Amino acid sequence: MKQPELVFYTRSRCPLCDKAKSVIVELKKEYQFKLIEKDIDESDELTEKYGLMIPVVEIDRQEVQFGHIDPITVSEALTEKN
Repeated sequence: MKQPELVFYTRSRCPLCDKAKSVIVELKKEYQFKLIEKDIDESDELTEKYGLMIPVVEIDRQEVQFGHIDPITVSEALTEKN
């Protein structure tokens, strides 16, 4: 079975992103998924799309949560995909 793909939109010097990253790292211990990090500052298109929303978690191209990332919401989405 194909692993879900979790895309984490982030940027440097972002305390909320740091918290979200630690949530994702913890979830990685429990769930199988491919993690892709994208720094929105490296793309004008991503900055325009996610500038005020980051961090953003997307699983299999579906936005799951943005801003405050909590483990329950993301784990429920991962459970659906597994």
